[in-house]
Amino acid sequence: MCGRYMITTNPEAMRQLFDYFEKPNFPPRHNIAPTQPVPIVFRDGAQRHFLLVRWGLVPSWTKEMPQSLLINARAETIADKPSFRGAFRHRRALMPADGFYEWKAEGKGPKQPYVIRRRAENGERQPFAMAALWETWASAEGSEIDSCAVVTCEANETLAPIHHRMPVILDEKDWDTWLDPATPLKEAQALLRPAPGDLLDATPISTRINNVANDDPSLLEREVIDPAPEKPARTKKPDTKQLGLF
Repeated sequence: MCGRYMITTNPEAMRQLFDYFEKPNFPPRHNIAPTQPVPIVFRDGAQRHFLLVRWGLVPSWTKEMPQSLLINARAETIADKPSFRGAFRHRRALMPADGFYEWKAEGKGPKQPYVIRRRAENGERQPFAMAALWETWASAEGSEIDSCAVVTCEANETLAPIHHRMPVILDEKDWDTWLDPATPLKEAQALLRPAPGDLLDATPISTRINNVANDDPSLLEREVIDPAPEKPARTKKPDTKQLGLF
């Protein structure tokens, strides 16, 4: 799954890369969590647009806000699940990101967090686009909420030792195909595959990422947490009673 990610690229550089109409000014975020507002890019006609939405998809047909958060949509079942199939057909989007986080279980100790980013080229890391779905939900009172979910797939060889799932990272040449509602569903679903293993790298970081209140560049510093110390094996105490001679 994908439950935390970051956006740190300059807003104007992000706009030029994703080529959307609006000129938003949003601050860098190093620890974005579900229910928070997140940017997506969608297409209306031939034009791409920027929109801030709630991370945690609310299906348009539901009468009440769901109790569980739909932050991820599995690529394998995206065309069939009632919660996602309408958005998959009509409201596909891109979620710009500079990296995402995953946790690896290390024995009985605390889970080791990792930041996963594109490999650096000429000393610089580039942002990427995660496949997403979005919806507009209207409450009984008439208020509207725009929301989204990240599409996930099986992990590639780089991520598999850490977690069995990963967000779908779309190649830039496939962005318009994914965004276009006219794209046949089988063709759109064929794009939902693991990214090449050499596209990404994973760096162990501090458990400070676990607290959503921590949101600063120091979260990306390399840190391998100490595993929980093993408890010493319990040994049987020797019998100190002396046997009587008579």
